[in-house]
Amino acid sequence: MLLSPPPSETSGTPETPTPASRAAERARGWALASATTLMGLIAGFFYAYACSVMIGLARVGDRVFVDSMQWINATVRNVWFAPGFFGALVATAVAAVLHLGRAGRPVLPWVLAALVLYGAAFAVTMGVNVPLNDQLAAAGDPAAMADPGAVRAAYEGVWTAWNTTRTVASTVALACLVRALVLHGRHTARRER
Repeated sequence: MLLSPPPSETSGTPETPTPASRAAERARGWALASATTLMGLIAGFFYAYACSVMIGLARVGDRVFVDSMQWINATVRNVWFAPGFFGALVATAVAAVLHLGRAGRPVLPWVLAALVLYGAAFAVTMGVNVPLNDQLAAAGDPAAMADPGAVRAAYEGVWTAWNTTRTVASTVALACLVRALVLHGRHTARRER
């Protein structure tokens, strides 16, 4: 008994967490907070298109619409966009992995739901919106187009509908992560008492 380390450093009960369990709780908390923040950024990005960008562009002529979307699409892949778009997926996956153990189980269903929902939004973006953007870019200079109305018609309705789908999916994913964060906070507070 003399050689055994103090109980507060090696073992603990739900009432007395160990330093290792506290570190694991902090890691889970940081992962959840990061995932929630990044999901909020990307959900807001998609939402801005749904409630302002596409509504505004719906009021302009065909050539202006095509030209504007070509420029938006050409500039959107940048260092400000990437952390939200890719980071939301990665951070949510990391949060899910960190909640696989017994201590993370109350939060895990919410994180997994967020991961599935944002995975769907990510797939829509890569499988529908990006290919449509590429087709729009390949259509060429709007000033030289014989029928910019046809180019717009092949793009706008489909792109907008799928943007609405990814907006809803990422917003619900954000709500799931907020719920997970609340549950994590409650669980951690109970353990710290």
